Amino acid sequence: MFELAALAYLIDLRFGEFRTTHPVVLMGRFIEGYERRYYRDTILSGTILVASLFTLTLIVSLSIVYACQALPYWLALPVLAVIASTGLAMHMLHASVSELLTARQPRQALRYLVSRDTETMSDSEVYKAAIETWAENLSDGVIAPLFYLVLFGLPGLAVYKAVNTLDSMIAYKTDRYLHFGRIAAKLDDLANFIPARLTALLIILVSADKKRALQCLWRDADKLESPNAGRPIAAMAGALGVALGGDAMYHGRLKTKPALGDAIVPVTKTTLSKALSMKTPIDFTILGLLAVGFLLS
Repeated sequence: MFELAALAYLIDLRFGEFRTTHPVVLMGRFIEGYERRYYRDTILSGTILVASLFTLTLIVSLSIVYACQALPYWLALPVLAVIASTGLAMHMLHASVSELLTARQPRQALRYLVSRDTETMSDSEVYKAAIETWAENLSDGVIAPLFYLVLFGLPGLAVYKAVNTLDSMIAYKTDRYLHFGRIAAKLDDLANFIPARLTALLIILVSADKKRALQCLWRDADKLESPNAGRPIAAMAGALGVALGGDAMYHGRLKTKPALGDAIVPVTKTTLSKALSMKTPIDFTILGLLAVGFLLS
């Protein structure tokens, strides 16, 4: 699967998202349709949704793999790689966060990337939120999909994207989703357990100050509610010499969150640019590891 993952990653880096209906959009429509018809704020109702989406996702992905088996390998591999590339988000993630560097209204641009309130943010808070988004989504949108693609092929990638989509839509601790989204939230925590830690190690590996990044990861990784999000964010904070996290407004309410890292330097547009500049060494490291895996497999 290493060659499939490497080719899919290269396709995503070069072309990004294709102008077609994205598989995640289709998953989202399925979730919305189920919720409209069968929503009950119970664990059972949420579990049925999860099981239904997993079943549908496996049937479609296995059917694609089966159909490609009828093709010669030289054709099947790029076909599967193009499909798999839709589950990777490095191109889109980097481009979306980079827009804040040139946006005339950074707060407006940030609204499409985060769930927190952005209207009253200072410039420093805007760039801090963007760095956190970049770090956390390196795990969710890049490393985790590649991880499951290498382990289980296209079906593994597809099921992970189903888990991630469920988490982004219904796994909230609100009155509506407290029970309905509980299984989705737990599965997302489980699915991202290893990828989040791999992402943190990758950030440390490409960091100019590996010692400080490792120290911040070791000290601050468990400070957030999420068992996974703190890993890449803490490593990124250490790599940049800044403090990330901290209190933020969500839906008009202040949420108290701990700080990760040390405020050695302030968070500015330059800091965000430095964080985004890690993309090239991360790309080469990922492709290098996939090449080694292919040669040893």
